[in-house]
Amino acid sequence: MKKWSVVWVLAVFLLASLASAQQNLVKVNLQLKWFPQAQFAGFFVAKERGFFRAQGLDVTLLPAGDQSPIQVVQSGAADFGTTWIADLLTARERGIPVVHIAQIFQRSGFTLVSLKSTGIKDLCKDMKGKSVGVWPSGNEYPAVALFRKCGLTSSLDPRATNPDVTAVSYPFDPALVFPDKVQLVSAMTYNEVNQIAGLGYDETKVDVFKLADEGINLLEDLIFTTERVLNDRNFKGSGLTGRQVAARLIRASIQGWNWAVANQAETVEKYVLPVCGNTCKGSGTRADAKGHQTWQMAEIAKLYNAGATTKGWAGFLVPADYQASVRLLREQGILTKDPPAATVDYGPWEAATGKRARDYR
Repeated sequence: MKKWSVVWVLAVFLLASLASAQQNLVKVNLQLKWFPQAQFAGFFVAKERGFFRAQGLDVTLLPAGDQSPIQVVQSGAADFGTTWIADLLTARERGIPVVHIAQIFQRSGFTLVSLKSTGIKDLCKDMKGKSVGVWPSGNEYPAVALFRKCGLTSSLDPRATNPDVTAVSYPFDPALVFPDKVQLVSAMTYNEVNQIAGLGYDETKVDVFKLADEGINLLEDLIFTTERVLNDRNFKGSGLTGRQVAARLIRASIQGWNWAVANQAETVEKYVLPVCGNTCKGSGTRADAKGHQTWQMAEIAKLYNAGATTKGWAGFLVPADYQASVRLLREQGILTKDPPAATVDYGPWEAATGKRARDYR
């Protein structure tokens, strides 16, 4: 009888301890740049496999809404967010104190797609007089940088009276503009390229121009926060500083991404399809939801497994890549000055990984 009493007391104690641990998790909101899909697989894995919880975090992944991730994080509705580097740098120039703390994708997935029948073979030589589908809300910067690099004016520049290129803004579904309204359309390697194939224009009928191959390697899908969060000495009353929370978030996110890329089929089946809802299939795709997300996961893995990641430095923003982005945006007039040093903070990443940024080779 006494033996069972001891067992019962221990069981109650363990359950109470677990409940207490769950209550002590630090609540964190991470604003994603888009709706749930394999683009964010590593974060889904980190949440569902308990990597965030193991770091003492209760992370809510927020899908895209009416505002950009920059606006949501700036307002305080989210603590951290994911975005593209051009969006972050232009926001910083506007005086918004956002800070880059980890670089998830090491290569740009931005492309322009045209029908082979249009005869476009060289973007700089053949874009003049063409209409190009671009995305709004800061997602147009890679295309703008390309136009300017090629010495072409566009309708996105209010100073251009007779622009060389007509930019047609469209809300992310290529079927709305391609190929009837534009000769070139913005498309991510992991999403719209497959959607375009699903519209009946597969690789035998289109040319896919990767902007990274054109010298426009503006990195995407980074983790950022604000100076306010990083400087918080008691993040949400947790007893942790904002920098400590950032380091824990990065550590668990990298763990999630490494697992997702190494286990792509299981990631899609268990962690992407249950949450991606209406965005699972993508517009016009030939495949079902599983097929499209499997395609996306494979393409995302290529962007993650590049650059610094291949050297064991996942999440690291290579200084040379960062400076190349700044230089490109300045040369094209998208930035008017160098961003302040505080725009990138390697401290949380260093704390998360145990590596020092200055040791990268």
